[in-house]
Amino acid sequence: MTDFRDDARKGDASDLAVGARVAVMVLAAIALGFTLYALRTLLTPLALAVFLLLMIDGLARGLTERVRWIPKVASLPIAIVLIVAMFAGAIWATADNAAHFAHQAGAYSDRLNNLIGMAAGKAGVDAPPTVDDLMADASPAKLVGIIAGGLRRGGEEAVFVLIYLGFLIAARRGFPDKLHSLFSGAAEGLEADRLLERMRTGVESYIWGQTIIAGIIAVASAAIMAALGLEHWIFWAFVIFLASYIPVIGGAIGVLLPPLFGILQFNDWVRPLIMLGGLELLHIAVGQVLQPRLHGRNLNLDPVVIVLSLAFWSLIWGVAGAFLSIPLTVISMAVLAEFNSTRWIAVLLSSDGRPYPESPRHPDPADAA
Repeated sequence: MTDFRDDARKGDASDLAVGARVAVMVLAAIALGFTLYALRTLLTPLALAVFLLLMIDGLARGLTERVRWIPKVASLPIAIVLIVAMFAGAIWATADNAAHFAHQAGAYSDRLNNLIGMAAGKAGVDAPPTVDDLMADASPAKLVGIIAGGLRRGGEEAVFVLIYLGFLIAARRGFPDKLHSLFSGAAEGLEADRLLERMRTGVESYIWGQTIIAGIIAVASAAIMAALGLEHWIFWAFVIFLASYIPVIGGAIGVLLPPLFGILQFNDWVRPLIMLGGLELLHIAVGQVLQPRLHGRNLNLDPVVIVLSLAFWSLIWGVAGAFLSIPLTVISMAVLAEFNSTRWIAVLLSSDGRPYPESPRHPDPADAA
């Protein structure tokens, strides 16, 4: 009886210890989320700069391995120029087209009034409301002010991203030595190297795989929109390219926005509906056929985790968080898999129970039998 009571007390103590660890982890996660949210103005440009740095490193490595006539010394400067030029071009295209849309706001308003009148006539409404009635509290001047403020904030954030990127490029050479200096033993240093390699490989594989997918979708969408006569089809192709990096809702943005503006441009519903069907078929084909082949096991995340990570990072960092949700989750899974106390979280985040390819698979009872 005494032994039974001792075992029971030991079991209760073990349960309390497990509960205490879980409570500490929950509190730490809440504190981390609050810190990330409170420092979002500082951390968001830094995270985007790291994202660009990974693209630069991957492009430089690809130029060295596949374009043999380019000297190895020149691969990094070429990659920096190309990525920074793409980033600056994205900013310019957004600002230029936003100003153009603001200039055409009056024409879009007239066309929208006509559409509302047509819909109200079919519904039997004698006095249909106008855009001004529906948006009484949002005057054109106020909308232009909101757009201008958003562009100003985006421009300021872009400047900080480029500043952070410059410092990261300057500091990247000494980072491996600093990392090894943090560990006293050779085994710990090797384990840190493996962790960084898993993080780099997972994020870079996702970035370049998704870049290829986004490029194919953007080019094919541009062809569809140009063939149907949509205005600003180059801008919309660029929007579709960027939206392809946002999981779940990125495809909806790329499929719905161009046809909606097509309704404002065209005098009929046929071309917007054809555009909607063509873009939807394109996204389905790429998502079902090409995307699994390109990502393969590199994106080893559970689909539910992808949705939850999108919601979490969007809540913390807004649009930038949605854009970076997958890379940040891949990094989190790699870090959590390194510690025995948090490895179970990494297992839950993964799609097959193996946070990284070399991790052992859980034995099948049937095999043991």
